[in-house]
Amino acid sequence: MSGERSESRQRFQNGQRFDVIVVGAGIAGAAVAYFLAERGAGDVLLLERETRPGHHATGRSAASLVELDPITPVLALKVMGGRFLRHPPAGFAPRPLLEPSGVLLLFRDPVWDFVCRAAPFFAAAGVRVALLDPRGACERVPVLAGAFDGAAWLPDDGHIDVHELLTAYLRGARSRGAVQCMAAEVENVRVEGGRCVGVVTREGELRSRWVVNAAGAWAGTLGERAGALCLPLVPYRRTIVTFAAPAGIDASRWPLVIADQDKVYFAPESGGLLASPMDEEPSSPCDARPDELAVAQTMERLGSFAPSLVPQSVRRAWAGLRTFAPDRVPVVGEDPRLPGFFWLAGQGGYGIETSPALGCIAADLILDGKTDRFDADVLGPRRFA
Repeated sequence: MSGERSESRQRFQNGQRFDVIVVGAGIAGAAVAYFLAERGAGDVLLLERETRPGHHATGRSAASLVELDPITPVLALKVMGGRFLRHPPAGFAPRPLLEPSGVLLLFRDPVWDFVCRAAPFFAAAGVRVALLDPRGACERVPVLAGAFDGAAWLPDDGHIDVHELLTAYLRGARSRGAVQCMAAEVENVRVEGGRCVGVVTREGELRSRWVVNAAGAWAGTLGERAGALCLPLVPYRRTIVTFAAPAGIDASRWPLVIADQDKVYFAPESGGLLASPMDEEPSSPCDARPDELAVAQTMERLGSFAPSLVPQSVRRAWAGLRTFAPDRVPVVGEDPRLPGFFWLAGQGGYGIETSPALGCIAADLILDGKTDRFDADVLGPRRFA
């Protein structure tokens, strides 16, 4: 591929023009680049400051589809994403994107009572959910010992092959003519006559009709540099640890287990287990590192629900940044103050599972100025103006 125009190591020329420049090659940027190229957009350039795509939040997630969500717009986006993950376009990926290993959500009252009453709404929204009593939950995961009043079982959800999904987006975009450049940091955004007209990198200036801000934890910083609307986006650190399963316990077929009220989840991972204290520590944009206190909290909270799983030591710990708007709904749309500057940010902890939906919606808004897939006003940055 070394001679192809779309090869990721190819460098661009100062002053080169594109129709759309996407800043950030995480899952959000890769998805919108794919859907733009699929729809026949002209020249699309995907820029990434790191040497490889998906280095930050995308590569550090729990890699799961969990469609049930209390935030109605997020639930709808997850359901849209789930349809794509289960049935991607022909030729999109050589392997399945989703393993329906199931998700088990544990609840205590009064939240359990709410979930029971809301079950018909979730079903109508497209989420297949079964309500279990504690005994039914323990039949699926025998090590559960904590106090909970019931569980929601999502049999169609489960583990996402994030590497395959990201690779398929990038491969599909390249095959349709998109240019992808790694180790290309955007230092500034060029504005002329009140409109965004391109970006400035260390290698020179690039011109475009649109600049898509898919910079993840750095999205707020990029918007500030552009002079766009000041959005209250906050990155939060989340920690995950991996460890061996106890002797004599085969956890390979367990679902992802989430006790949201008690702030802990665990799931099978590479022959062992992973777990998280579901920490949310505000952070500046950075290459996140795990916190020792969060690792200790993981073990403490795991012990309250599955004490037999608490290990003597951990194999590995890592952290990533999940960036949220105050209402926890993604921000997708053209900036109301700066035409040509497009937000694709604030995906929080569900950017991977919603990427098929948000990528399509963003491509519609960029190319058509509207979308029939979703209420664009719900996602638009204007709601913070």
